[in-house]
Amino acid sequence: MRAIRGWAGLMAIVYATLAHGAAPAPLAKPDVERGKAIAAGVCAACHGPDGNSPAPANPILASQHADYLAAQLAAYKSGARANPIMAGMSATLTPEDMRNVSAWFSRQVAKPSAAKDSGLAARGQQIWRGGIRQGSVPACAGCHGAAGAGIPVQYPRLAGQYPELTFQWLKAFASGGRANSVMQEIAVRMSEADMKAVSEYAAGLR
Repeated sequence: MRAIRGWAGLMAIVYATLAHGAAPAPLAKPDVERGKAIAAGVCAACHGPDGNSPAPANPILASQHADYLAAQLAAYKSGARANPIMAGMSATLTPEDMRNVSAWFSRQVAKPSAAKDSGLAARGQQIWRGGIRQGSVPACAGCHGAAGAGIPVQYPRLAGQYPELTFQWLKAFASGGRANSVMQEIAVRMSEADMKAVSEYAAGLR
């Protein structure tokens, strides 16, 4: 009974976040060409010239939600999201620069990663679609979508992301190394095996 209450309570938090997230006021249209220039000068070395990172240590940014990317850049610059490399990269960017480069990346076509372990991906599919009821872990699809497309601003696109990176993010949420109250509540209830399974399944989503 306690597990059921925990499940219901966590789901209530997740969906309340979705229901009450305030929409930002409309801003001027981003300058995508300016964003392209910023990407070439600042971001390409790690994330690839078109946002398709060549290394699993760096996320694929192509096709990611522009508002989400801009919010993460602002968090790196302010220190709200700790990462020495990204703090340096974002230090000189203005809010307009962040919006411009994020808009450019969002318009690039992702070249997604792929699931390599079918057994692990099958377990990940169960968690992604139905959660882990005995552990009060809600379905990933509730926030990130059935196909991993996410929700602009609030929840990132995870479809096709490197599984190694998604796994590291989940571990960081669980340990408190990355601050996010909703994701910490979820990740801390997952085993590393569950995290790897979800990460593998997300890599194969399109």
